[in-house]
Amino acid sequence: MQVSVLLLAVLIPLSGLLRIDPIAGAFVVLDRQIWWADFFLVFGLWLSLASSLVLMYSLVGTAFCGWACPQNTLSELANRWTYKLLGKRADVSIAGEKMKVATGKDKWFNWTLLGLLLLIASMLMALIPLFYFYPPQVIWSFVTFQEDERLASSLHYIYAIFVLVILVDISFIRHFWCRFMCIYKVWQHGFKTRQTLHIAYDSTRAESCEKCNYCNTSCFLGIDPRKTDIYDSCINCGECVDACNRLQAKKGASGLLRFEMGERKNRSGNLRALATNLASISARLNWTLPFALLGLGMFVWGLVDYQHYHLAVYRADTEHSSAIQDYRVAISNKLYKKAALSVSLEGLQQEDYRLSESHVLFDTAGRVDLNLHIESNLPAGLHSFIVRVESQDGWRDSYRVQHFVEKRPS
Repeated sequence: MQVSVLLLAVLIPLSGLLRIDPIAGAFVVLDRQIWWADFFLVFGLWLSLASSLVLMYSLVGTAFCGWACPQNTLSELANRWTYKLLGKRADVSIAGEKMKVATGKDKWFNWTLLGLLLLIASMLMALIPLFYFYPPQVIWSFVTFQEDERLASSLHYIYAIFVLVILVDISFIRHFWCRFMCIYKVWQHGFKTRQTLHIAYDSTRAESCEKCNYCNTSCFLGIDPRKTDIYDSCINCGECVDACNRLQAKKGASGLLRFEMGERKNRSGNLRALATNLASISARLNWTLPFALLGLGMFVWGLVDYQHYHLAVYRADTEHSSAIQDYRVAISNKLYKKAALSVSLEGLQQEDYRLSESHVLFDTAGRVDLNLHIESNLPAGLHSFIVRVESQDGWRDSYRVQHFVEKRPS
């Protein structure tokens, strides 16, 4: 699951599902620039994600931290490398406890190899955010130090800072962040109840647990899995459940820990407890699922009704006291593909205006401003004309302009 989440974080921008165009300053969904005017896309996606996350938090608690969070994934990976190269008691802690390195593994080669592994992991993780801002070809130019006009001049310095931050995090902080510093985990706590997924302990078999501290030592957050509460550091990763199962399996018995939903006490075989839990889940689905489906429907409708192009006409003059004779015809291509559009005017004679271009070509998404000059030979009064734009793929739009000509002094 953890590896899949990291791959998904890369595949999302690579597939064009979601990324950011730093030049246009716009979000891009499925190779479409998303403007605030695309209300259904913006609000639908937000509503669907927010409702789905609230439902997930209330059902499985902070399981996101244990199963999907990149911070936890890197910390676990760093722990495995540390235990393998420096010994199983070589635990990193910034709480003041000294690292206990195994005598046979306290060698410069092991320390150097661990440092290189952590550095490589930091460099790879720091590359992932770049995929949300640049296409793969540009990232390859960045990695190989090739010149590319699409790259920001200071990007290597920014990347180096991110690498340093991640390296310090997985080298010295690790799960301390999860226990005491993560604001996102606190946010998830706000949706937990007594029915939320948690670790349950079979207290009726407490004699099998005497003088055994294996579940405690397997918990990298330093809590007792037998005494979990609503608001604790548990992230439902299941490491303690797996550790207890493996230990008890050697005795031919099942583990004393398990995942459970419901009140935090032993309810094995209690049908009333099962009914209560199902009712609680159903109640949460009743108010979150409709919002999630509504948001998804709005998002799909936003994609169907999406306007690939945008037309606007506005006055180009800055001196409002003088007569208006120049206009800007702003044509935008919001889709990241080539496009060709034709521009024409209706309501004015050919000799009454000058349009800088009658055809516009786009290599990709962008905006082109055309200059429209109205000649001064028009008679005084209000003149209405229409700017029409048509694309080769069948899109049409028009913009009506009211042009006023003042009466000339005699």
